[in-house]
Amino acid sequence: MPDVIGQARSRSASTPSEPLEAAGQVDPSPSSESVQGDLVPVPGASFAEIAVTDIHPNRKQPRQVFDEDEMAELVHSVREIGLLQPIVVRPSTEQEDATYELVMGERRWRATQAAGLETIPAIVRQTTDEDLLRDALLENLHRSQLNPLEEAAAYQQLLDEFGCTQDELSAKIGRSRPQISNTIRLMKLPPLVQRRVAAGVLSQGHARALLALSDPAEIERLAQRIVAEGLSVRATEEAVAMNEGVEKKRREAKPKSTARHERLDYLANSLSDRLDTNVKISLGAKKGKVAIEFASVDDLNRIMGLIAPDATS
Repeated sequence: MPDVIGQARSRSASTPSEPLEAAGQVDPSPSSESVQGDLVPVPGASFAEIAVTDIHPNRKQPRQVFDEDEMAELVHSVREIGLLQPIVVRPSTEQEDATYELVMGERRWRATQAAGLETIPAIVRQTTDEDLLRDALLENLHRSQLNPLEEAAAYQQLLDEFGCTQDELSAKIGRSRPQISNTIRLMKLPPLVQRRVAAGVLSQGHARALLALSDPAEIERLAQRIVAEGLSVRATEEAVAMNEGVEKKRREAKPKSTARHERLDYLANSLSDRLDTNVKISLGAKKGKVAIEFASVDDLNRIMGLIAPDATS
């Protein structure tokens, strides 16, 4: 987006008495009576005072949570001294009852309404649907106003809508690919943990450490422990490493246990075939047991003759 405000400020710095017309029509003519100097017109953008009721929110706004205390401070500021930075809008393509759609500045627009003002200064710009989400995302990212889950959802939406790779998205919005990838991974957390990250109860560092665990139940349990004990990110990483060690031992022990039981079953079947009777072999933690069935005393003598021929002679 051309830096309309930046250009206006730059020109104003060189000609302090030069006003910016509220109607937004810039007259480059030196003979203009309303403008003492030249403002450079920007193609595709104009400045205007717009009725707040003629604007509807950006349908692709990535930000869903607005801090009530910060909003109250902004409302007070707008009521006392007015809005210092205009919002950015585009001609609406969605709603018939609204002339403009917000591109940037939903907090300022909401605060202006809450302050009871009827109009708001705005830059009217031609913005494509493709750029609508990107511009709203970039504004919030630069202001650090998105929570991690809102940021992750916005990245994913951009990937889906642009049909691009994370590398291509990185080039479009100026964020590193690892940062985009790590943020999107937060959406793999269990819903309960996601809500805690969105609320700021768990930091992104905590969340990234938890992602090393594969069991959702373990993730939730450790997340609860982080909150209850106030664990640092480093302590969380150590807890995850310990948990992973236990899980690894369990995984390694399970195949051995299974193989051992298969061997016992094989031996029991071999003895059953040789002794011509049912044989069961069981193994406890410290000792095992072999159970041989016999039908009568004569049958027992027969079995003993097979096991220990010398004992029956």
